[in-house]
Amino acid sequence: MKKVAFYTLGCKLNFSETSTIARDFKNDGYQRVDFTEKADMYVINTCSVTENADKRFKSIVRQAMKINPEAFVAAIGCYAQLKPEQLAAVDGVDLVLGATEKFKIADYINDLTKNDYGQVHACEIEEADFYVGSYAIGDRTRAFLKVQDGCDYKCTFCTIPLARGISRSDTLENVLRNAKEISEKGIKEIVLTGVNIGDFGKGEFGNKKHEHTFLDLVQALDRVEGIHRLRISSIEPNLLKNETIDFVAKSKSFVPHFHIPLQSGSDVILKQMKRRYLSSLYVDRVNRIRQTMPHACIGVDVIVGFPGETDEHFLETYHFLNELDISYLHVFTYSERDNTPAASMEDPVPLKVRGKRSKMLRGLSVKKRRAFYESQLGTTRTVLFEGENKEGYIHGFTENYVKVKSPWNPDLVNTLHEVELTGIDVDGCVRVQFVESGIKA
Repeated sequence: MKKVAFYTLGCKLNFSETSTIARDFKNDGYQRVDFTEKADMYVINTCSVTENADKRFKSIVRQAMKINPEAFVAAIGCYAQLKPEQLAAVDGVDLVLGATEKFKIADYINDLTKNDYGQVHACEIEEADFYVGSYAIGDRTRAFLKVQDGCDYKCTFCTIPLARGISRSDTLENVLRNAKEISEKGIKEIVLTGVNIGDFGKGEFGNKKHEHTFLDLVQALDRVEGIHRLRISSIEPNLLKNETIDFVAKSKSFVPHFHIPLQSGSDVILKQMKRRYLSSLYVDRVNRIRQTMPHACIGVDVIVGFPGETDEHFLETYHFLNELDISYLHVFTYSERDNTPAASMEDPVPLKVRGKRSKMLRGLSVKKRRAFYESQLGTTRTVLFEGENKEGYIHGFTENYVKVKSPWNPDLVNTLHEVELTGIDVDGCVRVQFVESGIKA
């Protein structure tokens, strides 16, 4: 039996697609092994969101070649679509597949004989107009369910439309079928993923009409039997409607956790980025969530060092976030991406300044998370425990995304428990007391 190993860079969407491709290999008679083991074929699912992800590709190929110099190496994913020739030129790479070809990898690999040079099969991105569903089971606890792909937005810093094509969705029927399949495997939590999931429904039947909306999707999933938790991944503020927020507040399965990209607290910079909202709309969304779910967790994406971002613009963002009732930040340092309008904009921010601003916002994130965790102490929440023994502790997340810890007990893996949040440990995790047993942990 031939062995195949996978390495995934980037987002939850990439992980869901890797899982689907891996299942196809299994159906073709391959055995999946860990990337650190000897395999006949190594598949690297690439990302292009950060400069760092680009650079990591070469070292991952070297890692595979060190384990088995005769192994066949294939590159797929966003970077493979954007820079196929560049990846094909890396020593050891045999095959590079673009946005549509990656789902038909078996058609391109033949007998796994290494090539003298990397072969490229990458379509024009305009041809990436059909939808391939997927889901990933990262551990026995949680699954990432892809519901949408591509993006029609034209943010000036972003390569995703060039790497993944137009916005298109899975059919509602297929999403519900996948969700049921996942729940029947005993998995307790499903995270909805996509490039722009609030745009769900567009392209569902091969046209640009919205046969269904994101609210329709949320309402239909809430009715699926056997799903304990549903979590929405990142959703654009202009597409997170009040009706969706209100529904989540009273839903059976959806948890009170939102991750909403902001990118900048300065309206001047938001316009330069060609975002589809201003800071006032963002404030409205946060306030609506707080009114309906005071205990909700709200995460924020923010980019520092965008071209033209002055000290005043940055401080505007810092103060905006400092005053906003949010729970944590994901901070991205702007990096120039080929073929994006921002890459040729005037007044680039020096790298040292970008780094300093990034550090300031990461510090603010630590403060925000700590304050959020402190606000939850003394409350009773439900924890889903995960499967890893980390230095004698088992970890898990409450419905509102507070990370908790308890002494390792294998019986807790993939189980839900009511707990009282009692205190914050030195590592930032929250200690709990089990409500049903009264045992302090």
